[in-house]
Amino acid sequence: MSSYDIVIDGTTFVVEIVSESEGRATVRVNGVTHQVQTPVGAPAPVAAVRSAPASDVVRPAAPAPAAPAPAPAPAPAPSAASCASVDGEAILAPMPGHILEVMVKEGDAVVPGTTVVLMEAMKMENEIKSHVTGTVCAVKVGKGQTVGVNDVLVLIAA
Repeated sequence: MSSYDIVIDGTTFVVEIVSESEGRATVRVNGVTHQVQTPVGAPAPVAAVRSAPASDVVRPAAPAPAAPAPAPAPAPAPSAASCASVDGEAILAPMPGHILEVMVKEGDAVVPGTTVVLMEAMKMENEIKSHVTGTVCAVKVGKGQTVGVNDVLVLIAA
């Protein structure tokens, strides 16, 4: 069985090729088994993955960040009451894990795609991102904290 670390849009996936034959393969992605099929004439799934086995992967240093996009105009810091309003949004933990870093603080402006928390789960670092535009009104976790699935990480006033 071959195992590979694959990064897609900044998220790392552990892909194991369990078996393959005649345009079909059984793969396990982050522990979930899938049956995949390669269209006629396309390269086999394994041929598309040309990387070292996960046990041999040497992770390169992170690339220098691109120039930041202009930040939204700062809004006044929301009150605690605005967090409880129907306009507020909660960023939830998608899985149980360990908080490595909180990337925002109360009063920070965020847009969809802004990383709010760096979390370790299943021996992988995961960037938890905002899905809304707004202002951080409460940070509910801290570095080193363990969280469960659907625990509130950050509240954003829209």
